[in-house]
Amino acid sequence: MTLSADVRVTRAGDFTLSAAVSAPAGTVTALLGPNGAGKSTLLRVLAGLLPLDAGRVVLDGTVHDDPTAGVLLPPERRPVGVVFQDYLLFPHLTALDNVAFGPRCRGLSRARSRQVAQEWLDRVGLGDLAGRRPRRLSGGQAQRVALARALATEPRLLLLDEPLAALDAGTRMRIRTELRRHLDDFGGVAVLVTHDPLDAMVLADQVVVLEEGRVVQCGAPREIATRPASRYVADLVGVNLVPGRGLGGDRVALDGCALTLPGAPVGDVLVAFPPAALRLRAVAPADEGRSWPVRVVGLESQVDRVLVSVEGPPDLRVSLPTGAVADLGVRVDARFWVEPRTEEAVVYPRPTTDGPTPPLG
Repeated sequence: MTLSADVRVTRAGDFTLSAAVSAPAGTVTALLGPNGAGKSTLLRVLAGLLPLDAGRVVLDGTVHDDPTAGVLLPPERRPVGVVFQDYLLFPHLTALDNVAFGPRCRGLSRARSRQVAQEWLDRVGLGDLAGRRPRRLSGGQAQRVALARALATEPRLLLLDEPLAALDAGTRMRIRTELRRHLDDFGGVAVLVTHDPLDAMVLADQVVVLEEGRVVQCGAPREIATRPASRYVADLVGVNLVPGRGLGGDRVALDGCALTLPGAPVGDVLVAFPPAALRLRAVAPADEGRSWPVRVVGLESQVDRVLVSVEGPPDLRVSLPTGAVADLGVRVDARFWVEPRTEEAVVYPRPTTDGPTPPLG
């Protein structure tokens, strides 16, 4: 039981989504990317709300959309549950009747639909609020009702569009933990749209990164966090990403310097430096070939450290203890040399993303 989607859609204007995603049952795939990357467009295609221009969507061996073959399964005939960003609960219905709506539309009797709904509200911890209407629910409670409504139809594909975006920080942390538990129990394929890397890292088994309608990286959360394939991903996970070229013999040529990085492959590479793996020097180190001249362009306080943004090339972020900032006289427009701790760098071949994302095994 798997999801296999090769999606090609051109929206009004010149935006084209061309992305392939596959995943087996029992897993969560997070679609991560900036606004306008195509995440919600992909979700609408999977839900049947937007037809393909080309490609194919197959779930559990059933073709949902294939324009070449003239197949387009309408949304109501797809075993798909959706949790929308704003939840879209029916304001005139109680929590119980909101959850019962799906089973009733699938042909269950009114009594059986309400019984199923009560069971799901009990499972999400809201059994005692079955008679409340949405306006009397908190954000976290409304999110759980929306999740129960989506799951009550026993879908094979669960789509979650920014399900935590409307929650405050404290509620978000608690609901994220609860959502992870419900997703662990879900036997179908779950696809989560988010722009928050923490949601993706905590909730997903596989992360697919979209930028400008294309898949730029896919893999397990740990791989995405430690080996980002683009500047956008590196910024999300808080590391510096510098392109270079492996010259052989563990030597890597970067913009303006060359470093010895054990295990560096030959050819186009990316080098990831954690901000704390970089030092600022007031004078050039003895071996200038291992450092970069930079200008400070910004400072951001972070508890007991300061994140210093510097302009190169390459542009970098350096994490310093607060005391070191004062000792060095770090301020905007000040000039320094950046020297990396090479033992903390991660070097890897520059990834390619041609073809579909591989299914998780």
